[in-house]
Amino acid sequence: MNTYVVTLFIFGVVVLLTTWLPLALRRMPLSLPICCVAIGIGLALSPFTPLPYMNPLQDATVTEHLSEFVVIVALMGAGLKIDRPLGWRRWMTTWRLLGIAMPLSIAAIAVLGWGLLGLGVASSLLLGAALAPTDPVLAADVQVGPPKTGEEDDIRFALTSEAGLNDGLSFPFVMAAIALAGQGSVSGWIGHWLALDVVWKLATGVLVGWIAGKLLGYLTFKVPETGRIAKTGDGLAALGFTCGSFGATELVHGYGFVAVFVTALTLRSVERESDFHGQLHDFGEQIERLGTMVLLVCFGSILAEGTLLSNIDWRIAAVAFLVIAVVRPLTGWIGLLGCNRPASEKLIVCVFGIRGIGSIYYLAYASGAASFEGISTVWATVFLIILVSIVVHGISVTPVMRWIDKRRGIDSMHPAAATINAHKT
Repeated sequence: MNTYVVTLFIFGVVVLLTTWLPLALRRMPLSLPICCVAIGIGLALSPFTPLPYMNPLQDATVTEHLSEFVVIVALMGAGLKIDRPLGWRRWMTTWRLLGIAMPLSIAAIAVLGWGLLGLGVASSLLLGAALAPTDPVLAADVQVGPPKTGEEDDIRFALTSEAGLNDGLSFPFVMAAIALAGQGSVSGWIGHWLALDVVWKLATGVLVGWIAGKLLGYLTFKVPETGRIAKTGDGLAALGFTCGSFGATELVHGYGFVAVFVTALTLRSVERESDFHGQLHDFGEQIERLGTMVLLVCFGSILAEGTLLSNIDWRIAAVAFLVIAVVRPLTGWIGLLGCNRPASEKLIVCVFGIRGIGSIYYLAYASGAASFEGISTVWATVFLIILVSIVVHGISVTPVMRWIDKRRGIDSMHPAAATINAHKT
């Protein structure tokens, strides 16, 4: 049997399924990520497939770069589809989730890693940092709609903007875990960490992202009309914007995740009403879906192989339950205390903090940068939490969002009606 031909056939079938499934699953309590994981498990167990069994610990570099690419494409898409202009009061829910809920989540998960899993301080901090960010890739069902559709209520806005920023803001904590793993104590690296990994890299990410967004916005919308990128109508430019912004930032040692999202927000602000934003978003979404499909099929293959998950015991299961059912809802609720929104909406924001591709990236990056005690336990815990999050949130998101939309007089199954009602509010 020709392995190459079989691989092409399987790839084609899976791509077609991921193209069609979102339409088929629209009214069902299932999500595309669940189906992709199931496909990966089925392919790995089939005797007719060339899909290899994979372990991310054995090739962390491939895992790191593939997950990194999917995340930055998702961040560009998330930034482009946010209609709400950046502002302190307009984004107050986001700032609360980032400034209060995320640090509390990191601390709580790190304590669970240290107390229940018996991990060292560095490994516990890595576990907390990797699991703190919500995912811009797998959370599509609870994010705002495409640009200018009006599908941007406070719930979807909060979860989209949080996912867009907390991936980059978690990086300093990952770097702290790497430094701690190498030094063994806080003394000797804390000053360097604060100056470089917190101040410089965050500031550089924001600044380069803003400059890139302004420059690309000028080339896209403001140069003489015949030379505008927008005149091409080609969404492929979104990939150039994403990789250019990310690469430029990383070259000057900034956080590329932060820069990509800031670039998208800035680009959108240069000419907010252009239809070209929709074309950029649509192309980026297709690339993101393709990359997500590949990653989740591989994720399913890893689950089917079983080596990584063989480390799971009651302690890891308990941590997974606590992270999903207690830590995120509780820290999110604390972060939103005093926020003038209905309790039902705040609860949905707190519960649907989906974990996913970003956590895999951070673990792969850290695994290649330093040696961590009990790293296989960390990987097994993160993989179990991602699996549970994909299944639990994937099954519940459709009925929950339909319920809350119905309470607000919005038919989420009809985008036109959603747009009209969103503009009314």
